[in-house]
Amino acid sequence: MKILLAVDGSKYSKKMLAYLSTHEALLSPNHQYTVFTAQPALPPRARAAVGKDVAENYYAEECEKTLGPISKFLLRHNIDAKTSWKVGPAGASIAKLAETEKFDLIVMGSHGHSALGNLVMGSVATQVLAHCEVPVLLVR
Repeated sequence: MKILLAVDGSKYSKKMLAYLSTHEALLSPNHQYTVFTAQPALPPRARAAVGKDVAENYYAEECEKTLGPISKFLLRHNIDAKTSWKVGPAGASIAKLAETEKFDLIVMGSHGHSALGNLVMGSVATQVLAHCEVPVLLVR
């Protein structure tokens, strides 16, 4: 099975990993994994002020802060996952990647860093469910 792990470094991403580690059918070297995160774009004026190279380095560093620990966690479970990131809105980016890369399952936390206004389910999770035909496993 080809599984997309959508993460943002929040406590719900950590809960999702804990859930996976207790379900051998989901966390197995027999599956292909891609760990994905989306980085919000800098405001246009800020990007213009710092320049393209500085902005790109910022995006890469921020994404590595999220992806690095998760990759280490997966390696401890004998899983060598690919990592991927994109600058842009998280929900749309996750849905597009899942569709274009033909993933069998998306696994993600039910909330993320920006979940304050969404009591039942986070806005990113809502967007993924609304715009993607790939099955989604939400972990709360």
